[in-house]
Amino acid sequence: MVKVKNLTKTYKKTLALDEVSFSVKKGEITGFLGANGAGKSTTMNILCGYICPTAGEVLINDFNIMEEAVQAQRCIGYLPEHPPLYDDMLVDEYLDFVARLKGIDQEQANLEREQIYVSLHLSDIRFRLIRNLSKGYKQRIGLAQALVGAPPLLILDEPTSGLDPRQILEFRSLLLGLKHKHTIIISSHILSEIQSVCDRLLVIHEGRIVANDTPASLSHTLQGEEQLSLRVRGDQESVQRVLNKVENVSRIEDRVCDEEGACEFILYSDTDIREAVFHALSHANMPILSMARSHMSLEDVFLQLTQK
Repeated sequence: MVKVKNLTKTYKKTLALDEVSFSVKKGEITGFLGANGAGKSTTMNILCGYICPTAGEVLINDFNIMEEAVQAQRCIGYLPEHPPLYDDMLVDEYLDFVARLKGIDQEQANLEREQIYVSLHLSDIRFRLIRNLSKGYKQRIGLAQALVGAPPLLILDEPTSGLDPRQILEFRSLLLGLKHKHTIIISSHILSEIQSVCDRLLVIHEGRIVANDTPASLSHTLQGEEQLSLRVRGDQESVQRVLNKVENVSRIEDRVCDEEGACEFILYSDTDIREAVFHALSHANMPILSMARSHMSLEDVFLQLTQK
């Protein structure tokens, strides 16, 4: 769906993008992360055809964004951080206006509009003034204008900015519902939001892509050893002896036992040792009260990738 090859952008003597390359598959939700000044906004503006690259190539659905701009841009629905709304219009009027701007015939526009109202739950407010709507509804209308014309690719820049927790959950649900018909690229500073909806993560730092993988794979790769947290009922020394016999355990950290006779341990290993630990403790008649693998959070991954 999206292919970016050796994308370079310079502003006078400043190198904003340095041979950036990546691809986004059809049906994926890809998160695009980067600190301020990393090159994230520049990349997204080039993808949309708003600015020209100094060098490199961008293909949107096999159309070159520079040489076949009209065809490529018809494949894109764009939602900027601040939706381009007209407060004095009714919702219905506004979406009809957007359809006319995109050159969609009236019959097709009417049909699409009804489908958008249903998918984004906007039917009840279609005849209300945009200025009188909440921030959450305005963000949905911004998403609605991006969906006009049924573009296969959606590019969303900070789509949950300014929303309250409930509105963020509602918007997340809408995005997951759109995944079946659209490929989505989403940028956000809310890292937990990226982690909850994205299949793949792109991290850009100082004009270069420093990571391109699933959130779970990035966490596993950067963390190295896995950590297994255990809470076991039994004598600390006895439990320690049992755990020392489990294969592939590189080291064990123990914690003070509580008043209920339960001891906590953290086991480190390069492999998944949960099953071996379970069998060893079960054989020793030592009940496992809790067992959980721990991973780096997306915040930890981001900081490790972008630290100098």
